[in-house]
Amino acid sequence: MKLFGNKPAKGPALSPQEVIARLLSLNRPTAPYQIRDGRAEGADLLAEWKIVDAQWYEIFAKANLTKVFRIYMKLDPGKQEVRAQDREYAIAWRAGVPSLSLAASAFKGQSVSVEFGAAYAFTEELAPGQVYKYRFNTGELKKPIQEVVAACGWKYKGVAFGKL
Repeated sequence: MKLFGNKPAKGPALSPQEVIARLLSLNRPTAPYQIRDGRAEGADLLAEWKIVDAQWYEIFAKANLTKVFRIYMKLDPGKQEVRAQDREYAIAWRAGVPSLSLAASAFKGQSVSVEFGAAYAFTEELAPGQVYKYRFNTGELKKPIQEVVAACGWKYKGVAFGKL
């Protein structure tokens, strides 16, 4: 089954429950993002960086991230499409712990963002070396989602304006 861009794979489309299960299967401990139930926020699923996860927030803090985004996803079984909207949030770091609030610009729509950097210090061998390297690219979060949606025979539709 070949995927070309955002076109659905040929063959029968999977059920909404199967699409959700496949999207949730993208979660793994080593990924800097998570996909979770989004019903409390008015969506079927929510994809976000693990900014408040104790294992990850130190890395995000060292990256000096000032904004982060979430992808709100709603399934439309009639059209076999996953409607997605990006929302940007401002991050305030207090004593190394993040707190999120809607960005002053209150961005909604489709976003492309890249944050990256590296830190160098003395390593355990007492020689200078790279301690950590990071890159937080919105594509690293969106691309796997779009590929899974297409493999399920559905379309991924970015929504900038209008109803999610």
